[in-house]
Amino acid sequence: MDALLKTYKRLPVELERGEGVYVFDSAGRRYLDLYAGHAVTSTGHCHPRVVRAIQDQAAKLIFYSNAAGLRLREQAASLLIRHAPRGLTQVLFANSGAEANENALKMARRHTGRTEVVAMAGGFHGRTAGAMSVTGIEKYRRPSAPLLPGVTFVPFGDLAAAEAAVSDRTAAVILEPIQSMAGVKTAPAEYFAGLRKLCDRSGALLIYDEVQTGIGRTGTMFFAGRDGVLPDLVTLAKGIASGVPLSAVLVSAPVAEKIGYGEFGTTFGAGPLAMAALKATLETIEDERLLENVTRTSLGLTERLARIPGVIEVRGLGFLLGLKVAADAAKVQEELFRRGVIVGTADEPGVLRLLPPLTLKPHDAEPFVDILGPAIEAVTAR
Repeated sequence: MDALLKTYKRLPVELERGEGVYVFDSAGRRYLDLYAGHAVTSTGHCHPRVVRAIQDQAAKLIFYSNAAGLRLREQAASLLIRHAPRGLTQVLFANSGAEANENALKMARRHTGRTEVVAMAGGFHGRTAGAMSVTGIEKYRRPSAPLLPGVTFVPFGDLAAAEAAVSDRTAAVILEPIQSMAGVKTAPAEYFAGLRKLCDRSGALLIYDEVQTGIGRTGTMFFAGRDGVLPDLVTLAKGIASGVPLSAVLVSAPVAEKIGYGEFGTTFGAGPLAMAALKATLETIEDERLLENVTRTSLGLTERLARIPGVIEVRGLGFLLGLKVAADAAKVQEELFRRGVIVGTADEPGVLRLLPPLTLKPHDAEPFVDILGPAIEAVTAR
């Protein structure tokens, strides 16, 4: 491990393999994975259909760039757009959520001829310079200062504050529809409708960062389109290809029409292996009715979690849930890990995050429901 630069503080485990909603360590111990490696393994670990698609493609062509045509790329892109809300007509593939957000911001500035951006306090959009510039969590921004100028932060959910900040110099308003890292914070439908009207009035573009909410996590394929609100750009990553690095920007027709050859590009984005994984992921979500599973399982799970002693509040939607607990969430996470369950934490100290594979069934979640209360009690008793 000495050869690896410090990134995340790791759980005290060396994982060896995964199957469905479980991962196994080098000693053979099984863990219920309710975190999915940062919301990435959307179809579960090593779903046979995804594995087979990757294996088959690897035997044919591992890589060629966008400089050449690839039927599989066209098929995967068409399938993704077919699932997208009406009005989002084309896609740019990239490699990570940060890169997708960088490209979306570049498109907004290119389309409007403006440079300023309105972003949300508490939002997280990636760790590259441009993405960090619109990230509204100070502990991530501070070490990278100075960042790109022209960004104004407003409170998430405060439409009046957004209205005061957006002007005829604003290129885009960017936000996560559900702020995951900030503690799984949500806003009412009226807020999103208000932002849409505000952007229409000012000429700014509305960007939804759906790196976490996209690809079925909220019980619909995208948050975009919910309550009739359609953004101009949607960014995706995380679970889009079940663990193969891939991201995307979904682009509305008016924005796409102004983009010419050579303005955007990527070497590894939309490589054959990633396209095979994307296509298999979308087909699996559709054929196995995983959107319905997320909605059904989440409804029962949230009702039961809300009744557990020590759980103060259940936040979020679908399989993007935040549990505010009456204890230090990081210590509860450690206690749950000792009992065989992996969960995430948030920047809000009392919040646990649940981001399980979309394949999680009610019976899979039973061990977590049974041990959460005792885990919180064990932490508070210390």
